Amino acid sequence: MSPIKIDVNDLTYKINPDLSTIDWTYVCELFDKVDWRTRVEADIEAAFRRSSWTLFIYKEDQLIAFGRTIDDGRYYAILADIIVDPDFQGNGLGKYLVNTLNEKLGDNYHFVNLTAAPGKGDFYKSLGWKKQSTCYIWPQGPKQKRLHTEPDPEEPTA
Repeated sequence: MSPIKIDVNDLTYKINPDLSTIDWTYVCELFDKVDWRTRVEADIEAAFRRSSWTLFIYKEDQLIAFGRTIDDGRYYAILADIIVDPDFQGNGLGKYLVNTLNEKLGDNYHFVNLTAAPGKGDFYKSLGWKKQSTCYIWPQGPKQKRLHTEPDPEEPTA
């Protein structure tokens, strides 16, 4: 299915909006739509409330993309939950999210990281991001281990 083509000038961009106006049920539906781990409304709202920057993109009243940053104010910052509705991918929204959130962080940090969804690495590389060789993950389950880690030749296989 081809993405829905849109005029980016017809969109509404909300940076750090009043989070009480966000439809958290639909935010969770977008996580499901991109096949990410299921989110609980209250938990994802709490996570966004603790974020340093949030960005939501709407086409009319429909939420079609969002992202956020998490940081300690000095050393480490993370771009997180960069989500574009698959029906609207290919319109530059992911690029806009990543670039805008990164600009909001500024040059104040020693490390700015993000975790790419499987298959999205080339997208981030096209924006100038580099694959980090020293980053590790503590997998929170078999799916996360399978999707986000390299095979360990010393680990027995099932």
